[in-house]
Amino acid sequence: MPVVAPVRRNAARMVALIAATLALGVAVTPVAVVPAAAAPPLAAKAPGDDPEGGTPALRAQLEAASKGWLDAKKALDGSIGRQRKLDEQLKTIEADLVVRDRKVGALAGVAYRSGRLGPVSALLQSDSPENFLDRAAALDAVAANEDRELRGLLATRDQANQAKTALAKEIAEQRKQVEVMAKRKQQAERALTVAAAQNNAAPKASGGGNSGGNGSSSSGAATAKPAPRNSDGSWPRESCSVNDPTPADGCVTPRTLHALNQAKSAGFTRYVSCYRSGGSGEHPKGRACDFAAQKNGFGGDATGGDRTYGNNLAAYFVKNADRLAVLYVIWYRQIWLPSSGWKSYSGANGDPSSDHTNHVHLSVY
Repeated sequence: MPVVAPVRRNAARMVALIAATLALGVAVTPVAVVPAAAAPPLAAKAPGDDPEGGTPALRAQLEAASKGWLDAKKALDGSIGRQRKLDEQLKTIEADLVVRDRKVGALAGVAYRSGRLGPVSALLQSDSPENFLDRAAALDAVAANEDRELRGLLATRDQANQAKTALAKEIAEQRKQVEVMAKRKQQAERALTVAAAQNNAAPKASGGGNSGGNGSSSSGAATAKPAPRNSDGSWPRESCSVNDPTPADGCVTPRTLHALNQAKSAGFTRYVSCYRSGGSGEHPKGRACDFAAQKNGFGGDATGGDRTYGNNLAAYFVKNADRLAVLYVIWYRQIWLPSSGWKSYSGANGDPSSDHTNHVHLSVY
C-alpha cells in the first residue's frame, strides 16, 4: 500500500504538467499520427509521365493540323494583301486608260475632220523646198505623237488585262487556302472525336484573382509583344537552342522562351516547367511549357483562385495566339486550336495532370 500513494502523486504531476503545457500554447502531437485530412504536397516537377494527355498519334494529328492551318492562314493573308495591291493598281491603270482613250479619240476626230496630212499633200501645198521640209517635219511630229498615244493606250490595256488575270489567280489561291484550312480543321476535330474526350465548358477570362503572380483578369487581357517573323510573315524554323530558365533544366526554342517571358511580364509568375527529355509531343522539342495553377507546383484539381488563375492564363494565350505562334492550349479538359477554338480533351488516365486540371499546357509553332 505505501507504493500506491507515490504512483498517484506521479500521475497527478504528469496531468498537471500536460495542462500547463497546453496553457502555454505548445502543441503536443504524437510523432506517429498524421491527420487524415492533410492535403498532399505539391510536386515541384513535371506533371506526370504523359503531361499532354491523349496518345502520341493524337498529338501528332493535332500538331500537323494546327501547323497546316497556320501555314494556310499565312498564305491566305498574303494573297489577300496582294489582292488589295492589285485592286489599287487596277484602279490607277483604268483611270489612266480613260485619259489615254480620250486622247487617241481626239486625235482620230481631228484627222477625220481635217483630213490626214500625208507626204503627197505636204509636197503639193509647199511653195518652196524650205516649206516642204517644215511640213515634212510637222508630219513626222504628228505621226510620232499619234503613234505614242496609240502605243500608250495599248500598253495600258495590256496592264489592265494582266492585273485582272493576277487578281483571278489570287482569288483562286484564296479559295484553295480556305479549303486547306477547312480540311485541317476537320482533321483536328476528327482526331479529338476519336479520342472521345469529355465535354466541359470552354474556359474564359474571369474576374477574381489577385495581383502578385495570381494572374488577374486584366492580365488575361494583356497584349503580348509579337515574336519575330520572316519578312514574308511566316515563322522561322527554330531548334531547341536556348537554355530553359525553368527548373526543368533543358533547352527551349527562342519562340517558346519569348512566350514564357511574355506571360511572366503579364503577371503569370507561378511555377512553370518546360523541357522534358522523354516521351512524345512538344516538350522534348523545347516547344511547350506547363504552367502550374497552384503557386508552388502541380497538385490536385485547381479550384477557387487557382482555377481563376488558369482561366486567365489560358485566355491570355488564346488572345495572343497570333503574336506568340500558339499551336494549341490545353486547360481543364479542354484544348484550344487556332482552327477550331475550344474543344473537349482529356487524358486517358483521368488524373489532374493528364486532364490538365492542375496546369495550363502551351505549345508553340
